[in-house]
Amino acid sequence: MADQAFVTLATNDNYARGAMVWGKSLRNHNTSKKLVALIGPQVSEPCQSVLKRIFDEVRVVDVLDSGDTAHLAMMKRPDLGVTFTKLHCWTLTQYSKCVFMDADTLVLSNIDELFDREELSAAPDPGWPDCFNSGVFVFCPSMETYGKLLQYCTEHGSFDGGDQGVLNGFFNNWATADISKHLPFIYNLSSIAIYTYLPAFKQYGGNAKVVHFLGKTKPWSYAFDPKTKQIAGSVQEAATHSTFLLDWWTLYSSAVVPMLQEQYGDQPFHSGCVEFQYSDMVTFQSAQGEGPSALVHAQALESQLSSEERKQKWEQGQADYMGMDSFDNIKKKLDTFLK
Repeated sequence: MADQAFVTLATNDNYARGAMVWGKSLRNHNTSKKLVALIGPQVSEPCQSVLKRIFDEVRVVDVLDSGDTAHLAMMKRPDLGVTFTKLHCWTLTQYSKCVFMDADTLVLSNIDELFDREELSAAPDPGWPDCFNSGVFVFCPSMETYGKLLQYCTEHGSFDGGDQGVLNGFFNNWATADISKHLPFIYNLSSIAIYTYLPAFKQYGGNAKVVHFLGKTKPWSYAFDPKTKQIAGSVQEAATHSTFLLDWWTLYSSAVVPMLQEQYGDQPFHSGCVEFQYSDMVTFQSAQGEGPSALVHAQALESQLSSEERKQKWEQGQADYMGMDSFDNIKKKLDTFLK
């Protein structure tokens, strides 16, 4: 339907690149819906030009900020304040129904069936499943709802300092009212959570339709060698979603970078696609079995951590589920303890 759209948000050039990859992934899977990008005034002209080639509509919006430094500090994510800008999506009243998706998501198959769902449909957050994760949700644009959301922000603020706290507070019966508004996890598979229940990921992970690169380190934070299909970056976070990260970089380097290079011309531009030495990289084994595995390299680095550092990693939700803290290793420890 012409009056239905997928919507995303980019407040700076980094998130704009994420939006470009997201838009391309939807196009590659033959969506029949419109694509809309809400962008902040900080997004550069070259990035805006590329977005306009991928999206049906690119709209510049004012950046809203929760100003809630206390809760954002609690989450160690001061950058999340501007995610309040996401509320602008309710002003897209030329559309009858929309699906909002964060710019750090990647679409793995056609998901047009989401438009059969009602407002507010979303998937559970892996950290607290009675809250929904606001990275993917179905909504109906309405100036009345937009006004009520702003009023709610003024009166109640956000319990986490970001948009997720506001939206869960406003749509506060999501957990209990209507199970049909609970999207399956495969529509918002949190990349850093996929190994916390490894047997389930092995059972259902192949059905994933959307992967969400949660956490502070985003796909564009790494570097990538297009020739060797290798990625450089933090082992700790990258090892948890290596295949998905490789998918993101393959699409970005092949479909987005050429358009960006065309727009930047002679201007300095760092795409993140570089050639690098083995000593600088974390290599991943792709779905096709190309390249060495990151596991040995990750374990070598992890072994250098003290027990106190490992404990801190666990408390921060950053256990090395591909290495020392893998399901098999944990099982061995438990077996030894029980004996």
